[in-house]
Amino acid sequence: MDFSKKGTAKKQQYIRSASRKISTKISVTAFRLILVGLVSIIIIGSYLGFGVLKGLADSAPSVDQINLAPKGFTTNIYDKDGNLIDTLIGAESNRVYVTIDKIPTVLQNCFISIEDERFYQHNGIDMQGIFRAFLLGVKTGDFDQGASTITQQLIKNQVFNGGAEDNFMDRAVRKIQEQYLAIQLEQKLSKEQILEYYMNTINLGAGTYGVQTASKRYFDKDVADLTLSEAAVIAAIAQSPTNMNPISHPENNSQRRLQILDNMKRLDKCTEEEYKEAVADDVYSRIQSVNEEQVESSSYNSYFVDELIEQVIADLQEEKGYTYTQASNTLYSGGLNIYTTLDSKVQSVLDDVYTDESYFPKLGTDSFWELTYALSIEKKSGKTVHYHTNDLLAYGHMTNAYFSSKDKALKLIDDFKAAKVEAGDTILGEKNSLIIQPQSSMVIMDQHTGYVVGLIGGRGEKTGNRTLNRATNTTRQPGSTFKVLSTYLPALDSAGMTLATVVDDAPYKYPGTDKYVNNWYGENYEGLTTLRKAITRSMNVVTVKTLEKVTPKVGFDYLQKLGFTTLVDNMTSDTGKTYSDINLSLALGGITKGVSNLELTAAYAAIANGGVYSKPIFYTKILDHDNKVLLKNKSTVRQVMMESTAFLLTNAMEDVVKKGTGTLVKFQNYNMPIAGKTGTTSDENDLWFAGFTPYYTAGIWSGFDNNKTQTNTSYQKIIWRDVMEKIHKEYKLESVPFTMPDSIVQRNICTQSGKLAVDGLCDKYEGGSTVISEYFAKNTEPTEKCDVHVKVPICTISGDIANDFCPKAKVVEKVLLVKEETDKTKDTPYILPKDTCKIHNAKNSGLQNLIPPPGTTTTPSITPPVTTPPADAGNTGGVNNGADTENTGDNGTDEDTTDSEFNYDYGN
Repeated sequence: MDFSKKGTAKKQQYIRSASRKISTKISVTAFRLILVGLVSIIIIGSYLGFGVLKGLADSAPSVDQINLAPKGFTTNIYDKDGNLIDTLIGAESNRVYVTIDKIPTVLQNCFISIEDERFYQHNGIDMQGIFRAFLLGVKTGDFDQGASTITQQLIKNQVFNGGAEDNFMDRAVRKIQEQYLAIQLEQKLSKEQILEYYMNTINLGAGTYGVQTASKRYFDKDVADLTLSEAAVIAAIAQSPTNMNPISHPENNSQRRLQILDNMKRLDKCTEEEYKEAVADDVYSRIQSVNEEQVESSSYNSYFVDELIEQVIADLQEEKGYTYTQASNTLYSGGLNIYTTLDSKVQSVLDDVYTDESYFPKLGTDSFWELTYALSIEKKSGKTVHYHTNDLLAYGHMTNAYFSSKDKALKLIDDFKAAKVEAGDTILGEKNSLIIQPQSSMVIMDQHTGYVVGLIGGRGEKTGNRTLNRATNTTRQPGSTFKVLSTYLPALDSAGMTLATVVDDAPYKYPGTDKYVNNWYGENYEGLTTLRKAITRSMNVVTVKTLEKVTPKVGFDYLQKLGFTTLVDNMTSDTGKTYSDINLSLALGGITKGVSNLELTAAYAAIANGGVYSKPIFYTKILDHDNKVLLKNKSTVRQVMMESTAFLLTNAMEDVVKKGTGTLVKFQNYNMPIAGKTGTTSDENDLWFAGFTPYYTAGIWSGFDNNKTQTNTSYQKIIWRDVMEKIHKEYKLESVPFTMPDSIVQRNICTQSGKLAVDGLCDKYEGGSTVISEYFAKNTEPTEKCDVHVKVPICTISGDIANDFCPKAKVVEKVLLVKEETDKTKDTPYILPKDTCKIHNAKNSGLQNLIPPPGTTTTPSITPPVTTPPADAGNTGGVNNGADTENTGDNGTDEDTTDSEFNYDYGN
């Protein structure tokens, strides 16, 4: 710098020069323009920024329209006594809502201390937290670290689906809208309401949502009972439900838990002593113990609940107009309270018996493991090969897939894979299923209400939810259980027959065919037989002849009134073949599609209920999440037979249990009236017993899923007996007789005529007394006397009716049967001879043992004395069903085909 006089003068001259003035003016002008520009840019930018922000805010959902309450809740299922028996949990619905007053302060403070410690001071967004998060982002480069308040987190989870955006711009937009809504929300809701919603919606790992469910899952206690240590564990999960899971990642959870405890102490939310106690707590060992117990006790839905689900979904569609998806979502995520008909004591007895393998045929002898197998391999050449069960069996030189043990089946699989999978091959998929056979199902109903109180849909461990339910979802041939329903019910109810009606059990062909009706007990035909005896002994010939008189159409109509939905009126198959169940095969249970155990049990319950059919139901009412009635359920009832008919069938079926084919079901140590009917199909494929006491009706089915012949044909009766006896003992049910209506009368009848018995004849019959006391509906009792028994003198030498020349010493009086015999039966030896004695006449009257000379053809023309019935046989009172020796076994030889014309069941 030149500060000399000359230099100074020079500088002054430069300042005063025109060029300098112009330059200065330009610079000032430029600066002013730049300043104006900057201010304009700031103003315009601010307006633009405000416009963008306003646009984003305006595009956000209206705070008045969003619903921040939890959207999915656990559905609870209760038994008939109100005890919780199961829960249904949909996706993100494992949640039990609790109000803020039920959530302990210590848990509230733990969440606030780690997630939003200025929760009660800010207005929805925390500027201090935002600034802290920004500085941390500048330092680390990670701008995803929190500053979200609890209010924002609630909005993110409930409005923005958890905030899982794909890119930064979408995330920035969501953040702006989230903050905008948070400010508005805090003007609308109280802090307590916001915190309540938050703590009930948050994902807390292990499939739990909300603090109540998490408390139950990790500590098996209500949320109100949590300690500081436990509360800190749950609050720690919120940051990352997977990585902070205290079961699978206890070390991660522990670090964050200590941070929460430090915050609690720093914020004076706990004392020093409480802090030290919480830090020292071995909380994770306790969590692991609870987890092990819950894993061990966890199981699939019961067969009852499986069917309940089907019923509820169907009813929501039918009665509420829901789609299937809507009904399913409502059921699994709607927080419903379903009150069922299940009796837990009854179900417990069922479960105990069905898990006791000693009740079933011996494994390896009559029980087996049935294997289903599939294997897909990609060969190293690129070719794909699929193997199935038949390939496995061929490899093992086996004809069926039944194994005496699981180990043998698994060894065969290992050997098969070793043989088929080569080096370089890739296994694309493999599946095997081992199911114990024979299978079984049982349904128990309260016949007075239509309530299904217990149900088992299969034997062995249940391996999934809504699996094959053999009590409700499968149909089997009903065998002789159908005789009572298809034939004897309409015969007594509307065809003018009675239990005393007599039908001849003799060789008989189906009308229009050369096919004989076969009795399960072979060719020892009984001859004249009452309907009572036919029911007791499960006689096929008598049943078919009876339905022929009733007509198959009438029998079919009665079955439809009894609730059977699988009957075929007229059906044409893809091959053009026509099927119909309206034929004589209906008498013996031979039908096209079979029946379900549930429907068969309900039909027998109608008999037990005095002829009133009640549609079986599984629930009584369903409340929605707000405890408003969503559905009410009451069994549909209808009178399907006369009360007198129901009693007569019941009384006859008591004989089935007392001395017929069902003697094994009699209780061993408990006196209780039982009525029911056995059923067996061809090759013993299906074994049934359907019966009832004055209190419960139960139906049991057993058989191989794929129709393998069974050699043990009695175990299902023993199961029925023990299940029912234990239930009646459990409830200490009094032994009372079945109710006899006023419309019933008694008469002494002859079992070979069905008419009033005659003293001195029917009781003196050579084949044994045929007198019993029988029940009748009023105005159906017989009024005529027996006309099939006569007392005649018989020559013991010729065996014919004695004449005047027969030696008195060789003449005896006998009561014999007047009958036109079509073939040999048990009646044959006692039928009244058509001829008089040809041995004795006037020439040889003095010779007692004279054999008639050759060529003798003359006989005395005398009329032998025949005793006619007296005026009135009288009533001796009391039920006496004769002295017949009944076969009490189930030796069925039933034919079980699905041919519409010859679908006959020949069983007992």
